[in-house]
Amino acid sequence: MKNYASLILLPCIAAATPAFAQTAQSTGGLTQAAQAGSDIIVTANRDARPADTVGQSVTVLDTQTITDRQAVVVSDLLRQTPGVTVTRNGGVGTTTSVNIRGADSDQTVALIDGIKLNDPSSPGGGFNFGSLLIGNIARIEVLRGAQSVLWGSQAIGGVVNLITRQPTEQLAVNARAEGGSFGTGQGFANVSGKVGPVSASVGGGYYTTDGISAFALGREKDGFRNYGANGSLGIALTQNISIDLRGFYTNGRTDIDGYPAPTYSFGDTREYGESEQWTGYAGLNAALFDGKFRNRIGFAHTDTDRRNIDPDGTPTETFRGIGRNNRLEYQGVVDLSQAVFATFGAEREVSRFSSSSYGGAATKGRARLFSVYGQLAVTPITGLTATGGVRHDDHNVFGGETTFSGSGVYSPNGGSTAFRASYSEGFKAPTLYQLQSEYGNAGLTPERSHGWDAGVTQKALGGAIEASATWFHRDTRDLITFVSCPATATTGICAGRPDGTYDNVARARAQGLELALLLKPVEPLSFSASYTYVDATDRSRGTANYGRDLARRPGDSVTVNADYRWPFGLKTGATITAVGDSFDNASNARRLDGYVLTDVRAALPIGARVELYGRIENAFDVRYQTIYNYGQPGRAAFGGIRLTY
Repeated sequence: MKNYASLILLPCIAAATPAFAQTAQSTGGLTQAAQAGSDIIVTANRDARPADTVGQSVTVLDTQTITDRQAVVVSDLLRQTPGVTVTRNGGVGTTTSVNIRGADSDQTVALIDGIKLNDPSSPGGGFNFGSLLIGNIARIEVLRGAQSVLWGSQAIGGVVNLITRQPTEQLAVNARAEGGSFGTGQGFANVSGKVGPVSASVGGGYYTTDGISAFALGREKDGFRNYGANGSLGIALTQNISIDLRGFYTNGRTDIDGYPAPTYSFGDTREYGESEQWTGYAGLNAALFDGKFRNRIGFAHTDTDRRNIDPDGTPTETFRGIGRNNRLEYQGVVDLSQAVFATFGAEREVSRFSSSSYGGAATKGRARLFSVYGQLAVTPITGLTATGGVRHDDHNVFGGETTFSGSGVYSPNGGSTAFRASYSEGFKAPTLYQLQSEYGNAGLTPERSHGWDAGVTQKALGGAIEASATWFHRDTRDLITFVSCPATATTGICAGRPDGTYDNVARARAQGLELALLLKPVEPLSFSASYTYVDATDRSRGTANYGRDLARRPGDSVTVNADYRWPFGLKTGATITAVGDSFDNASNARRLDGYVLTDVRAALPIGARVELYGRIENAFDVRYQTIYNYGQPGRAAFGGIRLTY
């Protein structure tokens, strides 16, 4: 009976409740996903499915984990995840890159409540995680490996899917306030509930810090402030038809260091950057045939506005970038039988950008991308699920691109042992800047990758022990890099481009091992550890850097988390993160030393609704750099109060 129940669980999750019957990207679906544990995965199939039917490598950070670890910025949680490394050029708020399995940060897809967060005005077209605060985020899924079949361009390294606090059946209030070192203070609150057919969740917050000097040897503090808001609204028109409205807004200012006159060497400056980003979504959901055929049509808009100001310069505005994305999408999910389901859809995305420097004329560009995709998952026998998919993208500049994927998971003993394997292809379309700026090359083709992974997960003692190991391999070709050009060139790619241009000339290979261990020997104690080995190298034959390590890709990283709940309610915990050596540049001429960070934390409930908490970050005051000459915070202490109603 247990095995039979496992077989039918897959369609039941989608059809049993009205929320998931509206697809996992609907407001109702996001609500249940935000409240679910690690036994449910959303990102791998663009629909909520049991984790034991997913063949890809996924890490879930649920609401309890996010709360317990007390992190302020999303990147601090991501760096504790297997296969993920983080680099940051200064303190909180500065430019932050997230690399998954050795891929470039611009090859990572970031989503919030199902909306893509890339910035069309940046040269690489990726997302800067620097100012992305935990705020009212309730769940994070990290999907490793190329995922372009379902998530399109940029999903070469993987996908980071963020879900904010969503509507609840009953009135719920979550709020917290915190202060501490470096003149830091923050406050966030969220209110959710349901009245008749309308369910809503609204939140916002503010964060400020005096910060540290971004220049490692500097004395001037570089501060950061940010305020933002999130909202999600669901309207049930009938039992099977609903409307979704969602939005996310963030506005930040970051002090930065640069290259002041007269020496023009790196040092303290009064320069700062301002950024504003908002996303909006409107969608219609319809569930047909008793919830077995779930449809969603939606429109998403992303708007990013960035500028840098140097009060001592002429002109004072040194950079301005505006990027916009409009995406119209349809997604369908159908349960063809108790053991077969399909996900399919179509998307039309129009991107625009405008960029200018030092008061010069703005460079503008536009591109259109139309995509269709389909994926089929089959459970032919109990314990085995196989998934395959295909996607085709048509770009109005470079033409078409087709990608494939396949994965499988098999458990011969009811889930105690699970064998997983996947093959995946990825692509990244040339950015608007690479195609249409003053350095642009309209003849660029997409960056392409193909790779595989295979692993095993073993559970024992009723889930008190869980261990996993995964080996991965990825080859990437046609990587786009900047090419310097001689001023006298009259033929070839450099003709008429004395300042240089972009070209598809590079290759890379990344392979490695991910190990994870979860222990819960007794109810109050939990222990988790992960280890990642990454061998990421340049494979561009005929170049000086062939065979060298890719820049800022540490070969080894380890994270250990331990938490204990005392009988009188006090919760204590610690996180130790060890990152190995890496190189700061492509030539491997400059080494970045590895480092070990230790964070300790505690939280004490005061009654049923209030909790006092505090933590010490970098407890041993380690001095380290993730980018050469850019400082990182030393020892810091923070404390706060949390309210839950």
